[in-house]
Amino acid sequence: MENSYYKMNAKIRQETQNDHKVVFELLKQAFANEAYSDHSEQFLVERLRKSEAFIPSLSMVAELDNRVVGYILLTKIQIKNEQESFDSLALAPVAVLPEYQGNGIGGLLITEAHEQARAMGFQSIVLLGHQHYYPRFGYKPTSEYGIKLPFEAPEENCMVLELLEGGLNGVSGTVVYAKEFGV
Repeated sequence: MENSYYKMNAKIRQETQNDHKVVFELLKQAFANEAYSDHSEQFLVERLRKSEAFIPSLSMVAELDNRVVGYILLTKIQIKNEQESFDSLALAPVAVLPEYQGNGIGGLLITEAHEQARAMGFQSIVLLGHQHYYPRFGYKPTSEYGIKLPFEAPEENCMVLELLEGGLNGVSGTVVYAKEFGV
């Protein structure tokens, strides 16, 4: 099989409760050899599903030949400064089974998640991720917008995306994650 087969045949859909066990295992496998992971993404997702930050339609799987091969989750966050608080989303995690990585499935998940979030009226998405991967989807350093994450991380890995043009106009401050993130 080749890249185009995966991209043409992968189906992105909202996760259902029946997917939870499969997604748990997928996350475990996808992050098993990831150097910058604490290997607990599957537990984070379980906690977030029960949180007020959870938006069911922004918890999505990629299916290929009736097998769940990828997952993405966007949850509600705030960007706060002394004067104001702004609604935003966090992208965490996005994962693809190791044997399917590098074939565009993660990109399909990200693109669909962006479209869904935009349609729901969200203006931005914040993430901590690989500096060479996410810019192709429009992500820029949070420092360009005066946005900080609430923990130490290399500046080039802290990124934000404007879902709507001007969506970050006047937005600055520190990201406030759902308590389930543990930060």
